[in-house]
Amino acid sequence: MRVVVVSNFDSMSDEVAKMVIAQVRNKPASVLGLATGSSPLGVYRLLAEYYKNGVDFSRIITFNLDEYVGLAENHPQSYRYYMQENLFSRVHIDAANTHVPNGVATDLQAECGRYDELIRHTGGIDLQILGIGSNAHIGFNEPGTPFGSQTQVVDLTANTIRDNARFFASPGEVPTQAISMGIKSIMSARNIVLMANGGSKADAIHAALTGPVTEEVPASVLQLHPSVTIVVDQAAGSRL
Repeated sequence: MRVVVVSNFDSMSDEVAKMVIAQVRNKPASVLGLATGSSPLGVYRLLAEYYKNGVDFSRIITFNLDEYVGLAENHPQSYRYYMQENLFSRVHIDAANTHVPNGVATDLQAECGRYDELIRHTGGIDLQILGIGSNAHIGFNEPGTPFGSQTQVVDLTANTIRDNARFFASPGEVPTQAISMGIKSIMSARNIVLMANGGSKADAIHAALTGPVTEEVPASVLQLHPSVTIVVDQAAGSRL
């Protein structure tokens, strides 16, 4: 595990964006695992700048970590909408190569199985971008999620709902379930980069990187992966 501590959000974004671009240049048909939320927004802005400067994303395949159950892809708070607004439309990735779980599928369990099979069919994820929750969740895998889990429907904890309420008009509008890649699904990626910024993530980063590997701290499983880079700003890394 490599840990990189940088000065601020912009430096964190630059470090991660450079890793993504190196992957794309080395393998133009790379399979990227993508995250949402506030942490990767700077990365996506920088990728759009790289696109303007000639980096070709036309052969890239993407898989998002998760999607809210009950939100259609055109809902402003769906993760499909987020990705379209913040990345896909700005680098002109082939829409057929962008994959986000279907949160309004008639059979959610079948959708989970379909998603895992599609990842396997493409040959697996080359580089997975992760954020981390204040309770150390990765994806929407809350504390207690088995390390052997694959893509599944998850119940969001009150802590996660509270953290995500800032994106909605009120906490009551936040969905209570999501489809999320499981921990085994995430760990199957060949390379992983986890990013975190702000003092609110300091305890989670400390527990994930220096504590025991336990299902009560989902991100601690990354200690077992052979190729992980952790990029944090000084506030998030303050307890390391």
